[in-house]
Amino acid sequence: MDRQLTHAGAVAFRRHAGGVYYLVVSSSDGRHRVLPKGHIRRRETPERCALRELREEAGVTGEIVAPLTSAEYTIPRETVRVRYYLVRATGDADADEARELEWLEVTDALSRLDFDDAREALRHAAGFLSRDNP
Repeated sequence: MDRQLTHAGAVAFRRHAGGVYYLVVSSSDGRHRVLPKGHIRRRETPERCALRELREEAGVTGEIVAPLTSAEYTIPRETVRVRYYLVRATGDADADEARELEWLEVTDALSRLDFDDAREALRHAAGFLSRDNP
């Protein structure tokens, strides 16, 4: 994707009891299940945006592990150009938004997500982590 990114998102994961669990949150209107994502602010890097959105939407802190996929799509009045990042969850913080959240294994998370770009990012994250990465 060669045009400037407008959004960044996080595929957050935690390892627990030998499994990997991925974070899925409700959209701001509560109608969809999504990955934390939002607008990149002026003078903000996409990586910093992904971590900020994760904290604001889910109350989760983390560290970037790797860039994942990018996507471009159009919604009313806006073209969205998003890059997702794999984020290792490191702690909890106060969320700025009241969103439902779930930590799910990959197959359950894929079935809960409502949008193709998020499912594609999650597939890449699971593939990355299955190759014995941190």
